[in-house]
Amino acid sequence: MKLVFATNNPHKMEEIRHLLGPDFEILSLEEIGCNDEIPEDKDTLEENASQKAYYIFDRYKVNCFADDTGLEIDALNGEPGVFSARYAGPQRNSKENVRLVLQKMDKINHRNARFRTVISLILDGIETRFEGIVNGVILKEERGERGFGYDPIFQPEESDLAFAEMSLVEKNMISHRGRAISALVDFLKSTNK
Repeated sequence: MKLVFATNNPHKMEEIRHLLGPDFEILSLEEIGCNDEIPEDKDTLEENASQKAYYIFDRYKVNCFADDTGLEIDALNGEPGVFSARYAGPQRNSKENVRLVLQKMDKINHRNARFRTVISLILDGIETRFEGIVNGVILKEERGERGFGYDPIFQPEESDLAFAEMSLVEKNMISHRGRAISALVDFLKSTNK
């Protein structure tokens, strides 16, 4: 099955292709000739995922999916949440985002957080959504060199490692995106018989 993943993030493409495996041909926006800045200006992860997926489906008439992910920190009232990618400003600088979270969490002992991914799949004009959640804590300092985004400061409750200390295989087994994609894959395999 051929699907377009509505992203230009190479890290996300690598994770998704790894998770979906050889039964699915996953195309990036670049591969379908889409160089647009896709809007994601809604107030929730669900709305942003839908907005991105419908943007591609409506313009390119291809089956596609889009995701939106947020880091939700209890002590910051759910921040950065839907603004995770641009928490420190519109330039979407991961290092600055991490620095801002660590700064805001500096004197806070209650460090519970969760990563949440919502996927909007559009097949033949019909939308289906999937969600993946992983609970954990915000670390006091960055650890690891792998991953991207907030991975160096997030430790899932299932591990003693930060996401950035895990291999892609280890991370995908327990990550929010891995869980959402697992639900997506189960759905696609059930409809692709």
